Amino acid sequence: MALTLASAAELLNRHHLLREVIHGDSWTLDTDGIDGADTPFASITYDTRQVGEGSLLICKGRFRPEFLDGCDERGLAAYVAETDLSERTKAPGLIVDDARKALALLATEFYGRPQDELTLIGITGTKGKTTTAYFTQAILNAYSGGRCALFSSVDNCLDGHTYVESDLTTPESLDAVRMMREAVDGGMRYLVMEVSSQAYKVHRVYGFTFDVGAFLNISPDHISPIEHPTLEDYLYCKRRITANSRTLILNARADHADLIRQDAAAAGVPVRDFALLDEPVADSAASGADATAWPADASHDSYLMRLDGRDLGRYRLHLVGDFNYENALAAVSIAHAAGVPADAIETLHAMEPTRVSGRMELTRDEDSDTDVIVDYAHNYTSVRALLDFVYERWGGNGEHPYITLVAGSAGNKAYDRRREIVEAAQDRIARFVFTAEDTDTEPYEDICRDMRSFVTNDRVATTTIIDRVAAITDALDEARAHPRRHDVVLVIGKGHERWIKDLNKHVPYEGDDRVVARLLGA
Repeated sequence: MALTLASAAELLNRHHLLREVIHGDSWTLDTDGIDGADTPFASITYDTRQVGEGSLLICKGRFRPEFLDGCDERGLAAYVAETDLSERTKAPGLIVDDARKALALLATEFYGRPQDELTLIGITGTKGKTTTAYFTQAILNAYSGGRCALFSSVDNCLDGHTYVESDLTTPESLDAVRMMREAVDGGMRYLVMEVSSQAYKVHRVYGFTFDVGAFLNISPDHISPIEHPTLEDYLYCKRRITANSRTLILNARADHADLIRQDAAAAGVPVRDFALLDEPVADSAASGADATAWPADASHDSYLMRLDGRDLGRYRLHLVGDFNYENALAAVSIAHAAGVPADAIETLHAMEPTRVSGRMELTRDEDSDTDVIVDYAHNYTSVRALLDFVYERWGGNGEHPYITLVAGSAGNKAYDRRREIVEAAQDRIARFVFTAEDTDTEPYEDICRDMRSFVTNDRVATTTIIDRVAAITDALDEARAHPRRHDVVLVIGKGHERWIKDLNKHVPYEGDDRVVARLLGA
C-alpha cells in the first residue's frame, strides 16, 4: 500500500508519535481537508538536497529551518518534524515527538516492509561484530545458494557477492530499509547486519525485529559526551537487541550475561549460549552452553567445535587468533538458529576461507624477518587480544619479537580509548608510533599528545608522525634496518578504509592494507 499524507498521519498516530498536523493556519489531528492527502509520496528523504516533486522530508537531528529554503519550488509534498516549520514552507507538516522514530516507521511503510520478507539477523557486541557477520553470511550463502545480504561497518553487500564500502556500522533507518528492498527484489532471503549501540540510541533500528539476535561481548568503549555518557548507558543500548529478537544467541562468558538472560526472560525470548573453552568437556550440559569450541592442539591453529551435542570437526580459519574462533563459534550458533541444520557439516565449514578486509591481515617480509599485521583494533580489549595473538604466535622459547605499534585514536569522542590503547600495549611492545586516525575538529597533534602523555613505561620508545603513510613507512624502515632481529609491526585503527575523517569530511586515503602491501612489494 502506497504511503500518503493520510496514511502517514494514521501510522504515526497509531504509534503515539503524532502531535498534530499543521497546514497553513490549520492545526488538526487528521488530514481531512488537505488537498492531495491521499496522493502517494514519490520519494522519502532526510536530505533537503534530494527533495523533488512529491517528496516527504523528515527533518531529523541538527536540522535548521533555513534548510527548507527552496524546497517548495522543487515540489516538497510534506515534512515531518519535531517543531512547526510553516514559516519556511507551505507544505503540510506532521509534527511528532521523535523524528528519528518517525523516519524508521515511515521508511518501512514506504518501501513495503521488506524486512518481513527476509530472515533478519542482528549482531551486537563491543568487538567481533564484523568478523562474526562475515562468517555468518558465508555459512548462509552456502546454505541458500548465495542469497544472503550483509550490512557491516566495513562493507555492505546486497546481492550475496558484491561488496561496497560502508559509511556507518548500522545504516540510518531509511537507508537500511531502502537497501533491504533492493536485496529482497534481487532475490535475497537472509540479511545479516551489525547493530551498534548508537543504532539503538538514535533509533536507526526502531521497529525492527530480528529473527536471530546475537550478543557477543561488552567492554568499555564509545564513552564520550557525543556517544554514551557512561558504561551503563552503552550496555543498556546494546542490551536492547534482546527484547527486539525472536531468538537470542549469547556468549555465555560475556560480562553481564546474567543481566542479559534476565532481559530475555522478561521479554519471553529464548536464549542459546555459546562458549569458547580451554579444553573439551563431556557434553553440552557440562559446559553450560549449546555450542562449544576448544583448541585442537597446543598451537591453537585450529579448533574443534560441537553444536547441540554433535561434533562438527576441526575448523581452520584463514583469519588467525583465538578471538576469531570465538567469532566463528558465534556464527555457527547464529546460522543454526536461522535454520541451518546441525548435520549440514560442510555448510557450517563454509566460513573457513573467509577474509575481512583490514582484519588480522598478515604480511611477511622474509628479507628482513618482519611480520606486519593490519587490523582495526581500536580499544583496550582489541589491542590486548591482538598482542595476545602476537605472543602466542611468536613469543615462544622466551624470544619475544621487537614489536612496533602504529596507532592513533578517534578525535572528539571516545576519549578513554587513548589511554586504553597505551595501557594495553606499553608493557608488551618496544615502540609506539602515534599518528593520525579520524577526527571531526580536534587536531591530530592534540590526540597524539594525549596518547603520548599516558605512556609511563620508560623502556618503550615513542615517536609521533602525524602523516599516516609516513608513520607506517617509518615503522617498516626501522624494522628492515635490523634484518637480524625479528620485528612485528602492528598497524591498527583504519584497516582497508579508503578515507580519513578530518574537519567532518572524508579525505581520500590509500588504506593501511594498501600502504603496507606497496611498501613491502606484496
